Formats: sequence, structure tokens, C-alpha cells
Amino acid sequence: MPSWQRIFGLAPPGPVIVVRRHAVVTRIAHWVNAVCLLVLLMSGLQIFNAHPALYLGEASEFTRPVLAMTAWEGPDGLKGYTWIGQHRINTTGLLGVSNVEGVATPRGFPAWATLPAPQWLAMGRLWHFAAAWLFAVNGLLFALWAVWRGHLRRDLLPTRRDLKALPHTVIEHLKLRFPKGDAARRYNSLQKLSYLIVIFGLGPLVLATGLTMSPTMDAAFPQLLWLFGGRQTARTIHFLCAFSFFGFFLVHIVMVVLSGAWNNLKSMITGRYVIEDNHGD
Repeated sequence: MPSWQRIFGLAPPGPVIVVRRHAVVTRIAHWVNAVCLLVLLMSGLQIFNAHPALYLGEASEFTRPVLAMTAWEGPDGLKGYTWIGQHRINTTGLLGVSNVEGVATPRGFPAWATLPAPQWLAMGRLWHFAAAWLFAVNGLLFALWAVWRGHLRRDLLPTRRDLKALPHTVIEHLKLRFPKGDAARRYNSLQKLSYLIVIFGLGPLVLATGLTMSPTMDAAFPQLLWLFGGRQTARTIHFLCAFSFFGFFLVHIVMVVLSGAWNNLKSMITGRYVIEDNHGD
């Protein structure tokens, strides 16, 4: 193992062995999902900016949004405000109003956070739908493969022992203590629950609520509107799912870096993962 990797904490300090941690299908699905989710989030913000407010129910009740990003002209210029229910927060410069080429401009989310351009709704919708179908097909193929190859049962489903160890695992992660040696060969209880919820819970939910916002799908499957309590409620749930994915992504990146960035990144590219040799001299 190169010495610079040990110096920067990118490899265990003692004797090591290389194990196979991620199958080819897992690695491909991971990177396809990463690209899809980036495009989906940023193009989704482009779409949201066309009407930066969320509601519950069948119709848009403009006087009662659950969340809204607005702009108001005050004595000292344009101000941006984010409303959560009846609570107003000044978010000038980030939400509601953002600087575009030095000029304060009404905008839900800032221009740098949207694809494919600062304001291009039609193309943003096309990007969003294209990435959504790729995300759905990729997720379905991975789920079928995970069931067929036993990856779901063997690596993702928490056992009774995992559930008992969950409180301890959470505490260890909060203390930034990560599994070593043989324990690092497999997902711990917190990882299993997180991946299971995201892949088989959050993923299908964000797709189903996205379909519910389509009039064509509602005409073909009116049960979707009943299931989610209306198109506006589905839009709100879809928005919350999107930012749940974003929150998972942030935590995931932090954990990857703190537990060994190079080792984790290499394992998701080559499949090989370096662990401490508990049986070495």
C-alpha cells in the first residue's frame, strides 16, 4: 500500500488484505443513479421555480401554501422570503430572490442550482422526464438482480442481530468510529436500513408521486389521485422525497470521506476494498 495513502488516512495503518466488496451490477447501478439523481434534482428545481409553492389537496389554494418562496419590494430593495405555513423567513440571496449578474431577481431557487439553464421550463421538463425514466429502469433492474442473486436477502435485509445492534451502531457513527477488519466486509445495521429504505421505499415513492402529477397517468390510473390525496399533495410529497434524497446524499458523502474516501471510492469503481487483516501477525 503506497505510503501517502497511509499518511492521509486513506488506508488502515496495519497489515491489510484486499476483499471484493461491490459487484459489477452494484457499481454500475450506483453511478447511473448518482448521475440521474443530480439531473433530477437540478431540473426539478427548474420546474419548481415556475411556481415556487406547495399545497395539500386537489387544487392550489394560493392563500394557504404549506411552503412558498416569494419576493417583495421593500424600501431597501427586493427581498426574498420563504414561508413555511404561516412562518416567514428572510432568505434574500438564496431563496425567493437571488442575484443574477449582480441584479436581484425573483427566483425560488438560485440559478446555479437549476438545469439546464437559469430559466428554461420546457427543456427542464424534458431533462427531468428523461432522467426519471432512466432512474426507474435502472432501479427496477437492480432490484430484480438483487432479489435473483440473493443480494437483497444476504446484504440488505437487516437480521434480528442487526436490529439489536442498531442503537450501538448509531452511537459509534456519531463518535466517528467505523467498522474495521472483518466487520468492514459487509454493511452494518445502519447502512442496511438506510439503503433498504432509500432503494425500496423512497425510490418507488418519488416515482409514484411523480407519475401522479401527470394528467395522462391520472386518466389511466385514477387510483393514484386517491392514493396520494390529490395532485397537489403528490407534488408536495414528491418535493419532500427529492430533498430526502439530497439529505441522504449529503450524509452519504460525509460518511464516505470520514471512513476513508479513497478506499470507499476505489471500491465503488473497481469493487476491491482494503481492510485490516485481523489474522495477520
